[in-house]
Amino acid sequence: MSTQTVIYMISAICGVFAIAAYLGLVLVPAWTAYSTTKERIGAAFLTLYVLAAALVVGVGLGVAVIWFWDRIQG
Repeated sequence: MSTQTVIYMISAICGVFAIAAYLGLVLVPAWTAYSTTKERIGAAFLTLYVLAAALVVGVGLGVAVIWFWDRIQG
């Protein structure tokens, strides 16, 4: 198995875990907190802001690690 294949597999597994965490820890509690369908759809839509914020923080941390890699390593 090549190194690139291993990287793709790890990335896919991490993506599945991230989606499962979003669904289980953010979307499901927001959905079950309300009783009417209109409120539930609104809450589900608003959780997309939480998802976007988490993605921005994750990408920012990833960029910071790449930017400062030579300082971190040495």
